[in-house]
Amino acid sequence: MFMQASSSLALREIVRFLRQKNRVIGAMATPVLFWFLLGSGVGRSLVAPGFRERTDYLTYFFPGIVLLIILFTAIFSTVSVIEDRREGFLQGVLVAPNGRSAILFGKLIGGTLLAVFQALVVVLLAPYSDYHPDARVLFYLIAIISILAVGLTALGFLIAWPMDSTQGFHALINLFFVPLWFLSGALFPTAGAAEWIRTLMRLNPLSYGHEALQGLLATRPGMPLPADLSHDFSIVCASTLLLVMACAFQVSRRS
Repeated sequence: MFMQASSSLALREIVRFLRQKNRVIGAMATPVLFWFLLGSGVGRSLVAPGFRERTDYLTYFFPGIVLLIILFTAIFSTVSVIEDRREGFLQGVLVAPNGRSAILFGKLIGGTLLAVFQALVVVLLAPYSDYHPDARVLFYLIAIISILAVGLTALGFLIAWPMDSTQGFHALINLFFVPLWFLSGALFPTAGAAEWIRTLMRLNPLSYGHEALQGLLATRPGMPLPADLSHDFSIVCASTLLLVMACAFQVSRRS
């Protein structure tokens, strides 16, 4: 009963998202356009640590755009919590047996599937950034993208659940999500930042997600996987688990 309810709600999220063309375009086109324009504008003016020559910013920026796609999808999928409450749908689900757990896991599953699909579509552009992932790398990419998607969707749900207006939700999203992405290493390398910025980046779980994406995409066929991959996976998994537990606790207490 619980799994059936969760899967039905997840399917509803996917269908609802795909029917709203503006959300699909906003979640997909905006990050890709941002990557192309900013990457082309900066060009080879970036000197990344470990490289003697200047790095093409389109190459450096690409993992950050994959991360931004996941983040955008988390925002657009969890705002439906507020819309469902306003339309009365949420109240109808909550009175059903296991309704609170079903709405949480339905939203998480739906948001995660959407984020993984959209991120993998963007990964198809990897050869244009001089990345050539093979089947082994793609497996690990899907794994880290899925874990990041669950965590970011859970964070979006955690913010959206007590909110009554989409305006307030987007204000808090700008407060939480945008700095998280900026401080993930998506825009600039950690080594070139000020000391206090480096400290914040080390405390940011998204930094380890970005590092995993960057390391995996840079792994050529026949090369070993990045040495820090298991460390990055561990931190991202632990952060995601804490966020899901926080969501479950919040949903159980909400009247």
